[in-house]
Amino acid sequence: MTDQATALQAKLFVFDLENSAKEHWFKPDESWEISAVTGVDKSAIEKKYYPTVSAKFLPERLAGMLTTVKSSLKLAGPVEPALDTKTICLNDLQYLIAYNPTRLRT
Repeated sequence: MTDQATALQAKLFVFDLENSAKEHWFKPDESWEISAVTGVDKSAIEKKYYPTVSAKFLPERLAGMLTTVKSSLKLAGPVEPALDTKTICLNDLQYLIAYNPTRLRT
């Protein structure tokens, strides 16, 4: 995948997030929390929060996707340690997941 392909994938992910926010009537002060997670963590987040949007990416693209999506959404969260391919592989991170921490599944 090239940088253009990564940018396109990020654009599609952001498009899905915006559509999901509209479908679920997000208020202006509500936002998404974006994380790179393992399959087990993804399942736990999906059981705890609703709605969620997730996608699986190759390790060499996951860090770029996380950065691009967060910058596209203009999320200013806590500073995370920079993810690289080695860290992603060691921690078995496979998924990019978005959820709203204030919307718990009932």
